[in-house]
Amino acid sequence: VQLQASGGGWVQAGGSRRLSCNASGRTFGRLTVGWFRQAPGQEREFVAAISWNFGKTQYADSVKGRFTISRDDNGNTYLQMNSLKPEDTAVYYCGGRSGIHTKVRGDEYDFWGQGTLVTVSS
Repeated sequence: VQLQASGGGWVQAGGSRRLSCNASGRTFGRLTVGWFRQAPGQEREFVAAISWNFGKTQYADSVKGRFTISRDDNGNTYLQMNSLKPEDTAVYYCGGRSGIHTKVRGDEYDFWGQGTLVTVSS
């Protein structure tokens, strides 16, 4: 299974950005996907996740009401980020796991893609 994150870039505070995570390989459509981010000098942190079976979602408190995770039937997962703040600046990664439950710990994800940098300027 390969994951590819894209959509990063520069955005002003208050703006929006949409990230994509494309999954390829033998997923059989059964891949729970999580978004994580890592800011310079900080540890990777959970952002949002969506389960493969019923599309159950989970969000970090810091992004609730601003970010929305979704998926399509082609195995792509999206992270719509609105009302962005400078503290959202980070490299964003998508991870995949075959289990049906969303998880907030990165070590519970089996597959990772390269990150995409989001820079929010004040």
